[in-house]
Amino acid sequence: MILNVDPAGDVPIYQQLRDQIVEAIAGGVLTESSPLPATRTLAADFGINFHTVNKAYDLLRRQGLIRLNRKTGAVVVATPADSAFRAEWTARARTLLAEAVARGWPADEVLATCQSVLDSFGSPQREETP
Repeated sequence: MILNVDPAGDVPIYQQLRDQIVEAIAGGVLTESSPLPATRTLAADFGINFHTVNKAYDLLRRQGLIRLNRKTGAVVVATPADSAFRAEWTARARTLLAEAVARGWPADEVLATCQSVLDSFGSPQREETP
């Protein structure tokens, strides 16, 4: 897994790390039981404070995407989306879609972009019906 951070970017570094790990899970780069680098190792690799990595990992843990253990470190876990997650996600998606509509982005292009992004994660293959 390759992570990149932009220290000068508008998005906080911990959020950049969290987002890239989520995308790696969604894309199948990280799967159930995949270990993540130790916080101090990752911090040293980027030249950032290890508390920044801790913050990203803790956020992922609270969101049910990783498990933290003193012996095994940070490990990816598969937690199914429950109704609370779906409701929160829908609210965030609604705001993001509202921004597109407010800027005059045509609905068909928004839908095509959403489908393209979803397809980029290599969603599990569904059996085709003949």
